[in-house]
Amino acid sequence: MLQTLRNAWTIPELRKKILFTLLILVLYRLGAVLPVPFLSADLLTQMVNTYTDGSFFQYFNILSGEAFSRATLFALSVSPYITAQIVIQLLTIAIPALERIAKEENGRKKIAQFTRIGTIILGLITAFGYTKYIESALIVDSAFIRVVVMFCYVAGTALVMWLAEKIDEFGIGNGISMILFCNIIASLPASASSLLTAQNAIWAKILVAVIAAALGIAILVFVIFMTNAERRLPVQYAKKVVGRKMFGGQSTTLPLKLNMSGVMPIIFANSIVAIPSTMSVMFPPKAGSFWDGFVKFFGYTSPVYAILFFILIIAFNYFYIGISFNPVEVANNLKKNGGFILGIRPGKPTADYITRVLNKLTFIGALFLAVIAVLPLIINTIAGNKLGGIAFGGSSLLIIVGVALETFRELESQMTMRHYKGFLE
Repeated sequence: MLQTLRNAWTIPELRKKILFTLLILVLYRLGAVLPVPFLSADLLTQMVNTYTDGSFFQYFNILSGEAFSRATLFALSVSPYITAQIVIQLLTIAIPALERIAKEENGRKKIAQFTRIGTIILGLITAFGYTKYIESALIVDSAFIRVVVMFCYVAGTALVMWLAEKIDEFGIGNGISMILFCNIIASLPASASSLLTAQNAIWAKILVAVIAAALGIAILVFVIFMTNAERRLPVQYAKKVVGRKMFGGQSTTLPLKLNMSGVMPIIFANSIVAIPSTMSVMFPPKAGSFWDGFVKFFGYTSPVYAILFFILIIAFNYFYIGISFNPVEVANNLKKNGGFILGIRPGKPTADYITRVLNKLTFIGALFLAVIAVLPLIINTIAGNKLGGIAFGGSSLLIIVGVALETFRELESQMTMRHYKGFLE
């Protein structure tokens, strides 16, 4: 990876893209520490220490790079933008009119515009709930100040969306992924600190640090291996004679990645299982009421939370791959180009074969994602919620590894394009 980065730095165009991406990330981190007016830092710190640590809010805090717990301008981070993209993708499948727009020549621009509008709407809703969450930290509790604070967060959401799109347009990698990567890296010191401060004795701190480091390295190697794992289907292209020359006849492979969906199923599933806890912040339950029992039943420390999280990750993994990979289209493209999978007839048999292989890979990949995401939650629950620093370590590690590998793959592909001499030389 370091060699890839060194080689990319020698190419002026790629160097500009890398520097631009770093500049955007620096600007984002500045916004992540920029305070919002009318908030008391002391009251906010006291409230966050009471409600955030060891709860599902810590996940949002990690994804925002500690901006959520500090209630800064970018406290909502990319969550509304990601949710808007998910909603638009679902609507594109469910509504034929949107599906036709997406297939048009300028359809991507229209879909992107719909996503921006959806981001602002979801930002308003999320900002309202977040303002309710931190209302005890307001210096003066009035309707005007609440509106000002809420619109500050909406403006921050719009600015984060703009920064992510600028990375997509002029930088390296996916804008949302790069911001999430930056946020998680920025949250690592705080997560490590919370993990160590939960232990009282010095020997316990050292033991926990050694065990966490060993587990982290082992899981990192395992995640990299599973992320790069793929099934390669052998493809043969038929020979074709044009004039006096013969074309085709070469052998290649059709790679199917084991973890084709990345970390998106975890983000989708977490958005669903966090709904009861999120609603409990906006509408606090009374002790002994039905709403109180419902929130505790689906709460962060409940076994139901982990089981539901596990099932939803598997379900969303199948769903995401179903909307992003079409075996019928792949089989038709192979047939049009004179290609076929060895031992399989072109057309429908090829599509059926790819579907069978893909279903097996999807199941293994879904189990991998579910175990990596849920296992730290189980460990934290067994430990009595004293290891909040590792509760979402699996999800964070998947994002870090996935973004790093994808970014370096993009660098390598762009370097290959720029060093390809072509058939004229």
